[in-house]
Amino acid sequence: MTSVKEFRVDEPATADGLGRGRFVFTDAYSVFDWGQMPDAIPNKGASLCAMGAFNFELLEREGVPTHYRGVTDPVETADGGDGDGDAPTAVPLGEATAPPTEMALDLTQVPDLPYEGPHAGYDYDAFHAAGGDNYLVPLEVVFRNRVPVGSSLRRRATPAEFGLDDLGVDPGEWPDGPVDLPEPVVEFSTKYEQQDRYLTRAEADEIAGAADVDALESLARDVNRVVTERAEAAGFVHEDGKIECLYADGELRVADVVGTFDENRFSYGGRGISKEVVRQWYKANDPDWVAAVKEAKAAVADRDTDDWRELCEPDPVPLPSAVVDAVSDLYAAGTNAYTDRDWFDAPDIETALDAVDGL
Repeated sequence: MTSVKEFRVDEPATADGLGRGRFVFTDAYSVFDWGQMPDAIPNKGASLCAMGAFNFELLEREGVPTHYRGVTDPVETADGGDGDGDAPTAVPLGEATAPPTEMALDLTQVPDLPYEGPHAGYDYDAFHAAGGDNYLVPLEVVFRNRVPVGSSLRRRATPAEFGLDDLGVDPGEWPDGPVDLPEPVVEFSTKYEQQDRYLTRAEADEIAGAADVDALESLARDVNRVVTERAEAAGFVHEDGKIECLYADGELRVADVVGTFDENRFSYGGRGISKEVVRQWYKANDPDWVAAVKEAKAAVADRDTDDWRELCEPDPVPLPSAVVDAVSDLYAAGTNAYTDRDWFDAPDIETALDAVDGL
C-alpha cells in the first residue's frame, strides 16, 4: 500500500512482459512526504479515481500511451468478477454507475532502490540491473504553467531565470501572488528516495536508465497540454503537476495517476484547489510538527539510514472535523465540475471554496 492507495496484483509483471493489477483509492491523505496521516477525508479516494480515469481517457483519445485499462464499477461483487475469483471487469468511466474507487492497470516491475549510506547514496545501477527493459522510471517529471504561493520553485530559482523580468516582474523577488510563466517549465525529481530531490537534466538522464529524458519531457508536455485544455474548458486554471512513467520494450507510457487534486494544482476563480489547502492548514495550525519534519529531513544527511521519519517527533495532529468536511466537499465538488458529471452529492464549487476560505 502507498500512503493513499492500495495496490493489488492480479498478474505480476516479469522481465519479459507487463502484468495486470489495480489501484484501490482510499480516503487517506499525505502531506510533506509523511505518509498516511492520522485521519481520513471522505470521498477523497473516489474523487481521485474518477478524475484520474477521466484524464487517462482524455489522454488515450489524444494518442498519449498510458497504463490505464478502465475502472471497476462499484456494483461488482465484493470478490471481484463473476464469483470464481477472477479480477473485476474493467469498464470505461462512463459506464460506471457510481463513483469508482478501483482502477485497472498494466503493471511494470518496480525494483528495490538500495541505499548505500550518506556518501555513496542510492544505487541506481542495481535498480536498473533488476529492471532490465521493463521498469517504472524512478523519476517524477514535473510541469509548471504558473508559480503559485507554496511552489518549491520560489525557493530554488529567481523570476529572471524564466524571463519574467521581461514581463515586469522583479528579477530577484517573487511577487506575493501567483505568477504565470511565459512557457511551461519541465523539471525532474527523484521518485523513490526518502526525500525528493530536484535534478539537473544530466542527473535525470542517468537515473532514467534506458528511458530517454527528451522523450520523458515530451510526454510530460503532452499530458500538460491535454489537462490544461480540459481544465480551461471546465473553468479551472491548471497551475502545475507531474507524471510518472513506465518503460517497457522501448516504449514509454504514462503511469500512476494523472491530473488529480493530489498530483496537480488547479485554481478556480483565483482560489486554489489541491491538497495544498491541507498543507497550508498544517503550517498555520501545527507548526511544531512541520518544523520537526524539516529538521528530521536535514538530520539524516550524515546518517547511514535514509528514513527521516524515525527521527521526527511529535506526530501530526488530526484535522478538526470542520476541516475534514470542508476538504471532502472541495474534492467532491471539484471532481463534479472537472468531469462535468454529478458523481457526488456535494455543494457547487464556489460554495465549497467559500467553506475552505472560512476555515
